[in-house]
Amino acid sequence: MDKIEKFKTMEKILREIEDLKNSETAVIKKIGQIETENMNVNVQGLDKTLGEIYDGVYKNLQVVEDLQTSFTETVADFKSKNNITDEMLLEIHES
Repeated sequence: MDKIEKFKTMEKILREIEDLKNSETAVIKKIGQIETENMNVNVQGLDKTLGEIYDGVYKNLQVVEDLQTSFTETVADFKSKNNITDEMLLEIHES
């Protein structure tokens, strides 16, 4: 795999990490919606279980955010070390 292809794959991974982050965020929002709805019906045990799920998802979100930050730096370093310019990438996208 040449440097440009490797870089393009790394960018794809970054987009997938962003998708993962968005999915985790959506789960957190959905938990909040369920908790709000449960206030109306007050089903016992639901709050505790939702709290446990929230804690796990929130921890996962933090891990994904840390991964995104770290991998973004890795991609930027790779781009810099391999002298990959935006112009080079434009030429490839246009071909």
